[in-house]
Amino acid sequence: MQSFYNKALTGLLALMVASVLIGFICMRCTYIRMTVLPAADRSVAMRTSVSSDKDTGGRSTIRLVDDTSTLSFEFTGVKAVDYPYANAELVFLDHAGKPALVDLSRYSAVSFDVTCTPTNTLAFGLLMFEDNVSVPGDYTTYRLAYSYYFCNERGEHLELDLARLRTDQWWFGTHQLSLAQQELAPTKVAKLCFGNTFQSPFGVLSKVQIKNVTLIGRDMRYMYLFWAFMIIAWPAYAFWFFRRHTQALLVDVEDKVRRDLPLVAYQQLSQDLHRDKEHSAILRFMATAYPNPELDVETMVSTLGISRNKINEILKAELGFTFSTYLNKLRLTEAARLLGEKEDSSVAEIAYAVGYRNVSYFNKLFKEEYGCTPKTFRKLREATPADLGS
Repeated sequence: MQSFYNKALTGLLALMVASVLIGFICMRCTYIRMTVLPAADRSVAMRTSVSSDKDTGGRSTIRLVDDTSTLSFEFTGVKAVDYPYANAELVFLDHAGKPALVDLSRYSAVSFDVTCTPTNTLAFGLLMFEDNVSVPGDYTTYRLAYSYYFCNERGEHLELDLARLRTDQWWFGTHQLSLAQQELAPTKVAKLCFGNTFQSPFGVLSKVQIKNVTLIGRDMRYMYLFWAFMIIAWPAYAFWFFRRHTQALLVDVEDKVRRDLPLVAYQQLSQDLHRDKEHSAILRFMATAYPNPELDVETMVSTLGISRNKINEILKAELGFTFSTYLNKLRLTEAARLLGEKEDSSVAEIAYAVGYRNVSYFNKLFKEEYGCTPKTFRKLREATPADLGS
């Protein structure tokens, strides 16, 4: 059994290590990132553009300063129209360099560092193509979902939740859509927009520097793979363990039964291996009297006329056991034989037959000797290794 337990422990440790490593790798893989800035680290093609309310008759201005390592721009908001705006935009491109729509549904947040002078309240937004509403290439018909953020000359690190982006009510009214459709599905994003708000200072030159723009998300498919591994691997190990444990236990029981056969009472009586009458008398007496639950050393002393010390000395020298240990050996090996041969007898009947009055105590001693309960022992003796392996 020890060999089996060593193998089982090695397998368990290997499975635990594999589970931890695979879990760690899958967990790391669930965190996905798309670098937008700096430009050299981008994983998708993009170009920078600017837009302002000049396209609708306004007088706000915006100028791009840098679009490689940072997104730096200067703008001046002018209240000449109802909704004055000035935006710096990052436009997604296809392989041919033309404007494209990108699926950002895997990403849940955007993070970036921003510095601005003077102190300002700005907006970040996604410009998205809306089915049955937007006209390809006409960005005025696209849906702009945005969120506000505060910045100053000391700089801020921000992380905005994309699920909290909101669209102005006028857009829903213009396109006759229900305001209940605020929930975003950013599967067709055309641009990322950084621009002013109605709380930005007007008539003042504002300078903004944005860097380290990254989209952050989770891809839970890797965790599903991990749980699939756990659901398959651990039950498979448990199945292997119990199947092989039963096989190993059967082999171990058979080995112990073969090893203890010389101690079985009916065989002990036929052996003549002893050097003198005292040896023979002690062993023959125990071989016939072991079913007596009252049997003890004092009974043997009074019956055989041999001293207590002499009895223990002979048993220790002849078999390596004390009186009580040898008596239990005799009883348990005989019980093992009866369990295999007398299928109609209950465990309690066999316990009484070999000298035990307390069945629980008998079960305890039997399990210590054979590594399983009497009921399990009987089932194992009825089976074969081939049956267990099929």
